Amino acid sequence: MSEQCGDTLRCDPQDLRQAMSIHTRKITDSCRDKDCVEDLRVYLTCSSQQILDNAANVRVRSAELLHTYIDVEPVAFDRNHYCIDMTFYYRILADAVVGSCRPAALCGLAVFSKRAVLCGEDSRAHIFTSDTRIGEADGCTISAANNPTAVVEVLDPMVLSSKVKDPCECSGDAVTVQIPGGIRSLFDEELTVPTDHRRLYVTLGQFSIVRLERDVQLVVPVLEYAIPTKECCDSAACCTEDPCEMFSRIPFPAQQFSPTGCDRKKENDCD
Repeated sequence: MSEQCGDTLRCDPQDLRQAMSIHTRKITDSCRDKDCVEDLRVYLTCSSQQILDNAANVRVRSAELLHTYIDVEPVAFDRNHYCIDMTFYYRILADAVVGSCRPAALCGLAVFSKRAVLCGEDSRAHIFTSDTRIGEADGCTISAANNPTAVVEVLDPMVLSSKVKDPCECSGDAVTVQIPGGIRSLFDEELTVPTDHRRLYVTLGQFSIVRLERDVQLVVPVLEYAIPTKECCDSAACCTEDPCEMFSRIPFPAQQFSPTGCDRKKENDCD
């Protein structure tokens, strides 16, 4: 076997062995978003709600993305475009001060929904797969819709602010959120949706990337079969790289030793 070429764009065309048909996903459209979600209600656990009702002060510590529900539906007036409905479920952790004791931990759920419209191209094909079956193990396959596949990449949100409202301040706050059983099971206690108790609200900052993908068949050039160059090891000790060897490959950070101009420093301070 000849030596493999690491960069296919610079390989000698004479090294091409054959053309190969592969099945992959093509990105038809994508977008990125920077959402500032204001006054998102937190549905606390039973014990956390009791603590909040008697708390003098509350500080939200963190927000963790638990799950994202994604639904794709075609746009009625444009068959090439699709609505991606996304619902994000967050675990909210906070500290509550009750009297002069040390802060007590609060835990709850926050839910945020949004929509994006992207081009998913048109396909008239119906897809049948052998690994998706109808309930019984009867060997039957089901037909998948020809909608594209939506992929959402999301970072854990940043907590920007929080506040607590008394029941009298929440008169116009209708409870419409539906919490799936799978999300409820991620909490040690049952989540409460009280109407006559104090409520916790958070403002979150979230970065996300949304894209639509379709299955396609492509013909690609083949150089050689990919053979791993890394040797297998049977323990973590033998896989540990020499720290000095690793350090020797890090470029010297000369820019960090250069003095920063006054104007540039002021600009950075204002960010």
